[in-house]
Amino acid sequence: MMGLDYEVQYRRGIHNIVADALSRRPEESSCATMGVSHVSSEMLDKIKETWQVDDKLKKLIKTKEEEPDKHPKYQWDGELLKRKGKLVVGSVSDVKKELLNFFHNSMVGGHSGVTATIQRISAVLYWKGMKKDVKGWVRDCLTCQRNKGDKHHPRGLLQPLPIPETLWSSIGMDFIEGLPKSGRVNCILVVVDRLTKYSHFLGLIHPFTAKDVAQAFLKNVFKLHGLPSNIVCDRDKVFMSVFWKELFGKLGVVVHASTAYHPETDGQTERVNQCLETYLRCMTGERPKDWSEWLHLVEWWYNTTFHSAIRTTPYQALYGQPPPIHLPYIAGESLVEAVDRSLQAREAAIKMLKFHLQRAQDRMKSQADRKRKECEYLVGDWVFLKLQPYRQQSVSARSGQKLASRWFGPFRIIERIGAVAYKLDLPANSKVHPVFHVSQLKKRVGSEKIQEEWPIIDADGSISKEPLRVIDRRIGRKGNRAVTEVLVEWSNSFPEDATWESLHELKQQFPAFNP
Repeated sequence: MMGLDYEVQYRRGIHNIVADALSRRPEESSCATMGVSHVSSEMLDKIKETWQVDDKLKKLIKTKEEEPDKHPKYQWDGELLKRKGKLVVGSVSDVKKELLNFFHNSMVGGHSGVTATIQRISAVLYWKGMKKDVKGWVRDCLTCQRNKGDKHHPRGLLQPLPIPETLWSSIGMDFIEGLPKSGRVNCILVVVDRLTKYSHFLGLIHPFTAKDVAQAFLKNVFKLHGLPSNIVCDRDKVFMSVFWKELFGKLGVVVHASTAYHPETDGQTERVNQCLETYLRCMTGERPKDWSEWLHLVEWWYNTTFHSAIRTTPYQALYGQPPPIHLPYIAGESLVEAVDRSLQAREAAIKMLKFHLQRAQDRMKSQADRKRKECEYLVGDWVFLKLQPYRQQSVSARSGQKLASRWFGPFRIIERIGAVAYKLDLPANSKVHPVFHVSQLKKRVGSEKIQEEWPIIDADGSISKEPLRVIDRRIGRKGNRAVTEVLVEWSNSFPEDATWESLHELKQQFPAFNP
């Protein structure tokens, strides 16, 4: 409209009868009228036909014609049959389905819940068993199952990992990324002994390879504690790489990766990450880029801090004696502290450690299971799958992510893995590991098996968006210089979600895309 000469004038709504014409679906116009004021003539004819099919209603109409005072709840005026002023619908399933589709699935129904849908229908219509029909329709609605939040307790009871038999025989590993660059490093590798809780925090330079991480582990952890029997980790591309699996496979170390989108599998390491981040946030204050200078101190702090799970400090659990106490210097006082420490036998210390760990595990499982529900599926069941939200893949934020589907599928279960994990029959183009924790699954309700197109998945298992085409171009400004911007349509998005992006940054982000 920039090239037109026009004048904006105010028009009252009563005279502006064509407002929003393009946004109104013509096939729903009659339904919208029916829902707001009255039943359309076409639907009224269908409802009347149900009276001729329903033997009970045929008999009722005949009775009302002969004895008008009989059955006072019903009214018959020779043309319409009503009950307490509401139009009666006969027992014809197709007509009921059409009505339920309108009052729930259409723009008037808005996929409301059971109560709201019943209220909307019962305001103008009546049929026997309406509540049961509405409950079944809302329960089986595919759109509701895919897009509405899950209000149930998390599925699957807590399944604690077995307690290790010896020190540093089982470790957890994870990364803390997204940190500001501090010196030469910008991320942290966290390594935790699952028995003693003793941890090491290693600064790394991102981007890094599996070889870089393995060398850091061997130089800083292996030299102190030797090789573990197994490593518990998430599905990071480093831990899933061929190099990592081949290296530790040859060394006799078993890598236990978590199920997709279920970081609770290695919840212990995730908890260590939280403690580490909190310490650095508190200590660095207004100088967050100095965090690397605190890394050795946070490791000492964490390992000498009392842990309720093991009822001691990781330091004492590992070395069998309390950590040394560092006293501040006060002039005139001796720095020597009289200490009478008795060393415990090593086997007795480990036995006590396992006892406290088991008790803590039992306590955590009992507390967690109060807010969980046991859930089991059978091989052959169809389930919806919860994927990670859209991870930002473009050069700037885009609209539409808030309204992305919550669940994908349904997909068929082809195997049960352990107590709380299932393998799904995913499409051939999916790049995600097909085994999922039961908390990421929701049983498909209803018999209709409609499988939607599998979304594009990143190497890390997140739903990605790729540029499809350039719709338009313009010259914008960034600071004091002019930049070329393009209007981009994205995959896994609606055309109206197209966004303006810097052409230079778009080429850097997606080098294979030719705008």
